[in-house]
Amino acid sequence: MSKFVVTEDTVLKDILDNVKNAEPVLLGFGMHCLYCPCSINETLKEACEVHEIDINLVLEKLNEGN
Repeated sequence: MSKFVVTEDTVLKDILDNVKNAEPVLLGFGMHCLYCPCSINETLKEACEVHEIDINLVLEKLNEGN
């Protein structure tokens, strides 16, 4: 089984479905609208831009223990 790697183009739904600690990590960065109908299909890059979050920090945390 290959490791799921999150990139800036990965949509939030896929991240939430495949990364064990995704929800607490994303909530910790201030992304409180994870399950909103509009945001679920956003890419991580789009979500980070909207919330003015450094995407590199988020990618590091999401891929850390994955």
